[in-house]
Amino acid sequence: MSPETLISTYGYVAVGIGTFLEGETILVLAGLAAHRGYLDLKWVMVCAFFGTLLCDQLFFYLGRSQGRAALAKRPRWQARSERVFTLLERHPAWTIVGFRFLYGLRTVTPFLIGASRVPVLRFTLLNIVGAVLWAVVFGGVGYLFGEVFQAVIGDVRRYELWAFGLLALVGAAIWIAHWQRR
Repeated sequence: MSPETLISTYGYVAVGIGTFLEGETILVLAGLAAHRGYLDLKWVMVCAFFGTLLCDQLFFYLGRSQGRAALAKRPRWQARSERVFTLLERHPAWTIVGFRFLYGLRTVTPFLIGASRVPVLRFTLLNIVGAVLWAVVFGGVGYLFGEVFQAVIGDVRRYELWAFGLLALVGAAIWIAHWQRR
């Protein structure tokens, strides 16, 4: 099975799962795949929206049920949690809408918002807005990257597997470095 067929066949599932787990790299790659015609950009964004929304809702509910107890057991989380609680106190709506754009705070923030007792409906509505913005921005960045790549390189077909591979390696390196720092 060719890489193109793999992307066309399993790309949307990969976007959903990838954005549930972390997201930016997979979404940028999917945007690039959409530019190349292997995926449809609107469906990439829809899958990304649902992946990130479901993940954040899950962590919000975990934070609601276990947040305070988990924070008490993990003193290393205190610095980050204080940053999030301060942001949430000063700018509650902006924090909920924009947390997924804050590198290093994205995965823990919905958990902490749940622990802060923000009302469920408020979080859900603002989380939907944030998920839509995030899916459109990062999917669009990937698509535009494909546009720029084509303009600079010209015959993209010869180099597209290298570009996908390079972007995947850079994304994986960033992800590994991030997890090692934790």
